[in-house]
Amino acid sequence: MLKQVDLDFINSFSKDTMMETLGIECVGLGEDYLVATMPVNANTHQPMKLLHGGASAALIESIGSMGSTLLLDLDKEVPVGIEINANHVGGMSSGLVKAHGKIVHAGKRTHVWQVDLTDNDTGALVCTGRLTVMVVPQKKA
Repeated sequence: MLKQVDLDFINSFSKDTMMETLGIECVGLGEDYLVATMPVNANTHQPMKLLHGGASAALIESIGSMGSTLLLDLDKEVPVGIEINANHVGGMSSGLVKAHGKIVHAGKRTHVWQVDLTDNDTGALVCTGRLTVMVVPQKKA
C-alpha cells in the first residue's frame, strides 16, 4: 500500500529536476496507483511537433519512482529505475498527457510498475510501459 500523503508533498520532489522542466505533476494517489500529467508542448515535442517518446519514457520512470518512494522508508532505502520499456501506440501534438501508474509487484528488492499514458481530453491510449525499480540502501553521508 502506498503511503497516503498530500500531493504537494509528492510534487515538492520535482523541484530543480527534469520533472519540473517537463511540467510533470502528480494529480492523484490511491492505495496502489499514482496519476500524473505532463503538458504536450515545445518542451516535450520531437521535431515533427508530436509528443517525444523520450518524454513519455521520462513520465513513465517518474511516476514509478514517485510511487516507489511511497513504499519505502527513505531514511534507509531509495528507489532507482533499472529497466524501462515503452510502446508508443498513438500520437499527441498538444494538450495534457495523463499517466496512470499501478504497482504490480512490490517486493523487498524490486518494484514493478505498469504505466498507461492517455490523452487527457479524449482518453485515447498514447503509450504503455513498464518500469522496474531496484530498492537500494540509503548511503549515509
